[in-house]
Amino acid sequence: MRLGLNIGFVLGGDDHLDHLRLVKEAERLGFSVTWAAEAYGSDAATLLTWIAAQTSAIDVGAAVFQIPARTPAMTAMTAATLDKLSGGRFRLGLGVSGPQVSEGWHGVRFGKPLERTREYVAIVDAALRRETVAFEGRHFTLPLPDGPGKALKLSIRPVRDHVPVYLAAVGPKNLELAGEIADGWLGILNDPSYLGEQLNHIRAGRETRQPGLGLTGFDTVVSTPVVVGDDLTAGADPIRGYAALYVGGMGSREKNFYNQLAVRMGYADEAKEIQDLYLARKHREAMAAVPQGFVDAISLLGGKERIADKLTAYAEAGATTVALTPFAPTVDERIAHLRTVAEALELAGIGD
Repeated sequence: MRLGLNIGFVLGGDDHLDHLRLVKEAERLGFSVTWAAEAYGSDAATLLTWIAAQTSAIDVGAAVFQIPARTPAMTAMTAATLDKLSGGRFRLGLGVSGPQVSEGWHGVRFGKPLERTREYVAIVDAALRRETVAFEGRHFTLPLPDGPGKALKLSIRPVRDHVPVYLAAVGPKNLELAGEIADGWLGILNDPSYLGEQLNHIRAGRETRQPGLGLTGFDTVVSTPVVVGDDLTAGADPIRGYAALYVGGMGSREKNFYNQLAVRMGYADEAKEIQDLYLARKHREAMAAVPQGFVDAISLLGGKERIADKLTAYAEAGATTVALTPFAPTVDERIAHLRTVAEALELAGIGD
């Protein structure tokens, strides 16, 4: 199993410099990849380019490029450019985002997300293979049939023959799609005891792709908050806001994929209470309603030995990469968290 680092967004001040310090320490520790995100603030491509220019070994990955934000051709251009400039270190994570961001920020209808993703990835893959791209689907048509456009081929050549594609997927059908058309899965709110159920859906997609393929060569990335310390309740507290945001506020009452995930994980009553409170703008109460057991299940909490046990549980459940989000008030403390997890992985004896 390998370790990765989630750096998220650029929010303001000098946090981009803190991100860089974290990435450089992760690179020194032998982490395989750092992931950057985007919502409706900083974009992932610019941040990853800046990071790649100041590192030499660690991969840089989009977690994710928003599908409604870019045409498939633009995504292929950006992926090829990042792969070239990073010396073959780019990983392309894609996701449809949610209806509020897709329709409210990008002005793109959210309907048929599975079908749109399938078409989108097909075009991106064809472009990155440097084929002359002609595509006719329900959501994308290249070139347009009633104008002067012609089928074109990507003029820049990526360093590698294949830039790995990851899908951010939550629901069962999305997980199957990830198994069928992608090289990896970007998970979230991952409990080792539920991971096997999620991987069963991915296996079904892999079977569609090639009978008997299984999970060979597939990168299962679990995104995991980290707080190091002996007091598990205190360690869980800073993660409660993150959990409440996703379960309670990441989407509408009718369409919140993370809330539905929490329900499938066995927290139906708790998920409803968290959402009711969050949507009523009672954010502190929503955070307090997040069960200790839920936070512990989706996180790395405790000292080195306890974290080593949890990493072993992830590995035995099928995770191949654990992408860490250290929760601590200072960058020095977050760096210390990364070091402890690296030591825990060595203690567990499951690192690549």
